[in-house]
Amino acid sequence: MSILVDKDTRLVVQGLTGKEGTFHAKQMVEYGTNVVGGVTPGKGGTTHEGIPVFNTVAEAARNAGANASVIYVPPAFAADAIMEAADAGIPVVVCITEGIPALDMVKVKEYLRDKQTRLIGPNCPGIISPGKCKIGIMPGHIHKEGRVGVVSRSGTLTYEAVGQLTSLGLGQSSAIGIGGDPIVGTSHVDALKLFQEDDETDGIVMIGEIGGTAEEEAAAFAKQNVTKPIVAFIAGQTAPPGRRMGHAGAIIAGGKGTAAEKMAALSGAGIHVVKSPADIGSAMKAALAN
Repeated sequence: MSILVDKDTRLVVQGLTGKEGTFHAKQMVEYGTNVVGGVTPGKGGTTHEGIPVFNTVAEAARNAGANASVIYVPPAFAADAIMEAADAGIPVVVCITEGIPALDMVKVKEYLRDKQTRLIGPNCPGIISPGKCKIGIMPGHIHKEGRVGVVSRSGTLTYEAVGQLTSLGLGQSSAIGIGGDPIVGTSHVDALKLFQEDDETDGIVMIGEIGGTAEEEAAAFAKQNVTKPIVAFIAGQTAPPGRRMGHAGAIIAGGKGTAAEKMAALSGAGIHVVKSPADIGSAMKAALAN
């Protein structure tokens, strides 16, 4: 099984006719994702790379049966694109765009509060259920169908973990990159809940980084609610306080959000914490063997 996306996913690409949208839409189609339309205002009624283009997400939902959206639009317009997809009743919205102003995301978070839409991202690689559906920018070929769930704030570390798992013969049920911004639609806790409820996920890899309290919250949730083995890695163990490292949310502020604090919280919840990303795959294999 998989979480959030599968063979029944019908994807619309917001920003299809732009450079990024075109490139990644072709990759997703090649992987086997059912891309049923694109949205570029003013270009409705045309086709692009063989994909029908609509003026609005609502039109794509109505005419092409779209039930998921991926957003490749510039930062200034991305928040509106997310809200438009939610307005059209799209259940899963993946926003790849990075550099969206935090204030815009505050508005989006509030707007989604009473909607049925699950937002993944922004500033994320997306989500893949190997062999079924890929939404985003991750390299499809490194993934393999299987029973390990992966959730990560970092795109490149997601690929690193997946590559290790695949090389050890451990496939993935789904891999989800939740994004590295301070305000994201799906948290570690949300992902842990989905993997815990998925009958075909046996173990979970969780990759966090310095900044915020998301990993501590995940540790508290896992201790009470997750029965499956979890292997965790925290990036930024040598980061100096007060300096943003890579992601917008990766900053130790007011003495909070350090890697040491997060690793202690995770260990205290009975989670297998590795100190190097190179050990993620072998630790998961060992955890599943016990």
